[in-house]
Amino acid sequence: MRCPHCGSVDDKVVDSRPSPDHTVIRRRRACLACAARFTTFEKVGLVQLRVRKRSGVERPFDHEKVLAGMRRAAQGRVSESVLTDVAYQVELSLRALNEPSVSSEQVGLAVLAALKDVDEVTYVRFASVYKNFERPEDFAQELSTLRKDAPPKDETET
Repeated sequence: MRCPHCGSVDDKVVDSRPSPDHTVIRRRRACLACAARFTTFEKVGLVQLRVRKRSGVERPFDHEKVLAGMRRAAQGRVSESVLTDVAYQVELSLRALNEPSVSSEQVGLAVLAALKDVDEVTYVRFASVYKNFERPEDFAQELSTLRKDAPPKDETET
């Protein structure tokens, strides 16, 4: 690392701290030549995940696009921090496939799977757009599927 004050490449790390989400490390450094202190941030350089559209065109995975779709579905129901965590988990699950590119269908299904555990109404809203619902029966069918997947309610609950 080159010192921003004198240009020397001789420095030492004084302090290291991870970010709250553990995706970045903040390092305080001291230049051995001029004693100036400066901060650097270290982040893992991942290979760009690509998404194959239905048309066959590939585009870089866009975390913000996934988040925007979930925001619309979750409007007034789920906090921004929860949605950000879900979008991050979706990206991690897609990267875990160890494929250089994933289909847009895989992205949509990963979002649906994650939203199912967060908020059922948000899940159904997202599903209605993603699965292109055209009739009220489409909603009923999706709700039926959702209820089959849900654990049975505790008989002691009132």
